[in-house]
Amino acid sequence: MADLVYPPVIGAARAWFKALDLKFDMQGTEHIPSRGGAVLVSNHISYLDFVFAGLAAQPAKRLVRFMAKESVFRHKVSGPLMRAMKHIPVDRSQGDDAYRHALRSLREGEVIGVFPEATISRSFTLKDFKSGAARLAQEARVPLVPVALWGTQRLWTKGQKRDFGRNHFPISIHVGEPVHPGPDETAPGVTERLRGRVQELLEAAQRAYPAAPKGPEDSWWLPAHLGGTAPTPAQARAL
Repeated sequence: MADLVYPPVIGAARAWFKALDLKFDMQGTEHIPSRGGAVLVSNHISYLDFVFAGLAAQPAKRLVRFMAKESVFRHKVSGPLMRAMKHIPVDRSQGDDAYRHALRSLREGEVIGVFPEATISRSFTLKDFKSGAARLAQEARVPLVPVALWGTQRLWTKGQKRDFGRNHFPISIHVGEPVHPGPDETAPGVTERLRGRVQELLEAAQRAYPAAPKGPEDSWWLPAHLGGTAPTPAQARAL
């Protein structure tokens, strides 16, 4: 069945990015396979990460079907859009249905998007990864494509006001070489290797980021270990 909703939504998003005057640093998009199933795995620092992670697949002309919490599908505005774009609802109390749905989609050649931290990282550092993405890739025999996002937290994240003004925010989207699970590798082993790859991409994106806080009051979006005032991982867990 043709995708009648997803392409126009992408077009609207691009127009919105232009209106916000966002500056993009996209690297490694050639690592997104042009055909066949794949699991796209990203860090999670913003409510809008699915938009930007999906943008990474556009040069390969791929549409990413994201796994998202089921409540998003119940919303009167986002729900119909999410279903029309064939994203996958995840009921955390009954995750088997979502897993089977994603597995079937991978075998049909789709790209499935997963945020293995499960929730937004308020420290803007990597949290522990759930092993579901690795298990999907192993069972479907498809690659895992690591992605690191940086700067998206400045637009809209947990505990902060949205900022959709024309602020020229840089947005970094770095894609790494695919991770191929070994035939005898365990899901936790693949997950650890995948997390290490995303960590490398994230650190590279942070080093190359062309902006710095304008002052102490603007340093909330920078992790504590980089001199910012974001919560430490321990403080974020307490929150």
